[in-house]
Amino acid sequence: MDYELLYNEYLSYEKAIKEKIKLVTKLQKAIAKNMSSGDLSKSISDTELLHQASDELSDLTSSLNALLSSFDAREYMESGLFAQQLLSQCEQSNVDVIGDFPVYEMFPYKVRFDVENQDAYLDRKKVSCLRPSTLVSIVKAGQEKLYKASFRANQFATELAAAYDLACLKLGKEAGADIYLTTLYKYLVPMSRSRKEYDQQSYAFDIARLFDAQDVEVKGGRSFQFGPSRNNSKALRILDQTGREYYLATIRFY
Repeated sequence: MDYELLYNEYLSYEKAIKEKIKLVTKLQKAIAKNMSSGDLSKSISDTELLHQASDELSDLTSSLNALLSSFDAREYMESGLFAQQLLSQCEQSNVDVIGDFPVYEMFPYKVRFDVENQDAYLDRKKVSCLRPSTLVSIVKAGQEKLYKASFRANQFATELAAAYDLACLKLGKEAGADIYLTTLYKYLVPMSRSRKEYDQQSYAFDIARLFDAQDVEVKGGRSFQFGPSRNNSKALRILDQTGREYYLATIRFY
């Protein structure tokens, strides 16, 4: 069984449980009103109905618990059905995805699955979600939020240029030389503990926004140029605003 089938079965229980809860609440209010007004006989009859409704609610919840407990979440993930539905949902929702289960990239997120505990991780954030459609919705909402956030292209380019100058000095490169973006990241964020807050995926996302930016002004009046590489293992994979894929390997300031 996959999660959608389980969810559809759950929905029938949800409706029945809601109706029983509504009845229990109605009877409780009636008993309270009758006791306040002194109608003991009506309170007793309603209490009997309440007891019956409560038993029926208990039976429903026990049956629902048995249904949910019978679902083998680990087998669902290990069978490949979860991954198949996840990729299908990404396609339907226009969410770019690369990789193989249990690790994917949904730019700029790294999405990893813990099969043993049936958890998903978006970068370092744990998301307990076995429903592919919901997980993809979370990713898409996060992407939209990131793209809507303000980005100071001029400031980022200036900071990147400062890191570039330091890298040229340390690596013995001439001014204007191409430097790998992955190398430059280590000069931009030299402390390992800072890289936990600003990881390479976040850096790649800022590079993507800089790539898309127009009329960027670097302090000192310099220009910059990105460069590709034949070896994509040394490149940052980014998506532009239209969703087009690029592999950017180097940058130079001149």
